[in-house]
Amino acid sequence: MSNYHIKNLEEYFQVYRKSVRDPKTFWDEIGQEHFIWHRKWDRVLSADFKSASVKWYEGAKLNITENCIDRHLRTKGNQTAIIFEPNDPNENAVHISYNELHERVCKFANVLKSQGIQKGDRVCIYLPMIPELAVAILACARIGAIHSVVFAGFSSTALSTRINDSECKIVITADGSYRGAKTIDLKSIVDDALEDCPSVKSVLVVQRINSKISMKVNRDQWLQPLLDIASPDCPPEIMDAEDPLFILYTSGSTGKPKGMVHTTAGYMVYTAFTFKNAFQYRDKDIYWCTADIGWITGHSYIVYGPLANGATTVLFEGVPSYPDFGRFWQIVDKHKVNQFYTAPTAIRALAKQNLAFAEKCDLSSLKVLGSVGEPINEEAWHWYNDNIGRNNSPIIDTWWQTETGGIMISPIPYVTPTKPTYATLPMPGVQPALMDDNGKELVGNQVEGRLCIKFPWPGMARTIWGNHDRYRETYFSAYENMYFTGDGALRDEVGYYRITGRVDDVIIVSGHNLGTAPIEDAVNEHPAVAESAIVGFPHDIKGSALYGFVSLKETGMGRDHENLKKEINQIITEHVGPIAKLDKIQFTSALPKTRSGKIMRRILRKIACNDVANLGDTSTLLNPEVVEEIKSNSL
Repeated sequence: MSNYHIKNLEEYFQVYRKSVRDPKTFWDEIGQEHFIWHRKWDRVLSADFKSASVKWYEGAKLNITENCIDRHLRTKGNQTAIIFEPNDPNENAVHISYNELHERVCKFANVLKSQGIQKGDRVCIYLPMIPELAVAILACARIGAIHSVVFAGFSSTALSTRINDSECKIVITADGSYRGAKTIDLKSIVDDALEDCPSVKSVLVVQRINSKISMKVNRDQWLQPLLDIASPDCPPEIMDAEDPLFILYTSGSTGKPKGMVHTTAGYMVYTAFTFKNAFQYRDKDIYWCTADIGWITGHSYIVYGPLANGATTVLFEGVPSYPDFGRFWQIVDKHKVNQFYTAPTAIRALAKQNLAFAEKCDLSSLKVLGSVGEPINEEAWHWYNDNIGRNNSPIIDTWWQTETGGIMISPIPYVTPTKPTYATLPMPGVQPALMDDNGKELVGNQVEGRLCIKFPWPGMARTIWGNHDRYRETYFSAYENMYFTGDGALRDEVGYYRITGRVDDVIIVSGHNLGTAPIEDAVNEHPAVAESAIVGFPHDIKGSALYGFVSLKETGMGRDHENLKKEINQIITEHVGPIAKLDKIQFTSALPKTRSGKIMRRILRKIACNDVANLGDTSTLLNPEVVEEIKSNSL
C-alpha cells in the first residue's frame, strides 16, 4: 500500500515526483494493486487534448460495485457501510452493513431489470438523502445502466430538461422528502416534469413521508412491493473501462446545463485514491460528508470513494439548522465521526450562531476537517479550526470540480502544513499550470494566472452527453494542450495554490485585474457582515467598477448604512488596496444561491449592469424570492 497511502511530506514529494515523471507507471501500479479486474488493461492511457479524447485503463473489464461492495464481504461483511441519520433526531439512525448493502443493491438491480432497464440505458434518480438514493446509484452500476442523479430540490423544469437531454427511460423518486420542519412534495414535481418527457416509460416511488399522492396507471409503481419479491442475487454486468458510469449535470455560465459523463475505471481509481489520502482514512474510522448526493461531492465522497475503500460513510437527510443549529455537532458526537467534510457556506452560517451549540458536544473524535464547494475565507477557516477542530484537526481546503471527478488540489492532513485560504499542493498525478493572458505558462513562484491542468488524470470527465464539440470548446480550446478549469489561481512563494475565483469573476478596474474572492474575504472580515458577493458594472472612467452585495448579521441590522459602507471600504483598502474599493454597496437580507450553496454571481452581475430583463430561470435557486428583493432595491 506504500504508494496508495501517503504518510509524511517527504513521501508526498517522492510520490508526486514519480507521478509527474512517469504518470502511466504510477496509475498502472495503483490500478493493479488496489482493485479487482475481470481483465487487465492493454494500455493505461491514451489521450489527445486537441480532440479532447482521453481513455484510461483501455481494454480493462470490471464492475465498480464489485470493488465497492463484493470484495469487502469476506473481511468486512458485518461492518457498517452506511449510517443513515434521518432528518428527525428522534427517528433512529439506520446502520447498513456491507452484507445488507449487497443484498439491497442486488434486489434493486433486479427490479430495474424487471422494468426493462439494460446496460447503457439512462436512469434518472430524483430522491432525497435516504438510503435508497445510494442503493439506486449502485444498482444502476451493477447492471451497467447509466445513472443521472438530479438534486431533489430542482424545479420540474430543471428536472425535465435533464431527463430529456439524456433520454432517461425511468425515474426513481419518492412520495416526498423531509427538509428540517418542512416536507416537500417530490412526486408532484416529477408528475409536472413528465408531462413533457416522452422517453420515460415508468416511475418507481419510494415511500418516505407517507403522504397521499396520485399514481399514474401503467406508469407509476411503489418500489417496496417490487423489492420484496426481487431476488437477492444479481451477477454484476462486466463493463469496459471506458463505459459511461453516470451523467451529472452542471450549470454552464451560458446555455443549457452540461451533462458531464464520467466513465467507470478511471473514476473508480481516482475517487478511491483521493479519498484515502485526502482524508487519511483508516480502517474503522467513521467518515461524514454533509453534501447531497445530487452533486459530484456526494457521488465521489459519500458513495464511490468511501465504499471502494471499505469505509463507513454517514448519509444525513436533514439540514444543519434543524431542530437547532447544533445538529451537525450532535451527529459528530453521536456517531464519533473522525472525518468531517462540509461547505464554507455551512461553516459561515454556523459561525454566526451561539458557540454553545458546538461547545456542549464532544468533538474529540474528529481527526480531519474538510471544506468543499468554494475557497474558504480566512474568518471561517479560523472559526472552524478553533471551535470545531479545537486546533488539532487539520483543515483540508479541497479544490476540484464536477468535471474533475475528484479532489485535485488539497492539503493531505498530517502531511501538508496548512495555510488559511490556500488549497496548497496538487494531489499526486495532478499537474497544474498557471497561464497568463497571452497563453504562456507562468513558471516559478509568486505568480497569478488562469488555472489549467496540463496532463490527464483518471477521474476527469470524458465528454458532455451528446455534445462532444461543446466539451472540447469549453475545456480544451482556450490553451493549447491544456484543460482549462475556468478558475484563476495564484502560487505563493513556497508553491502553494490559492484559488482566486472564477475567471469570469475577475474584474478589470482601471487596468488592474481584480479577483473578487480576496475582496469578498476582506468585506467578510467586518464584524457586522455575514456574507458578500462582488461583481463588476460598466464605469465611464475606470472601464469597470465594483458593486458589492452585502448581507448583514443580526448585529449589523440596526447600524447606520452610510457608516457601514465607509468601514467596509476601509477594510478593503487595508486588505487589498484602495483600487479595490466598492463604488456601490447594496445591503440585502440574503444572497441568491444554488441548492449547493454557491452564490449566483451571474444574476448579481445582470442586476448590477441593469440588465434585469435577462436573468434566466431563477426557479432552481435555493431562495428565488431574494432576487426580487435585490432587483427592487438595486442602486
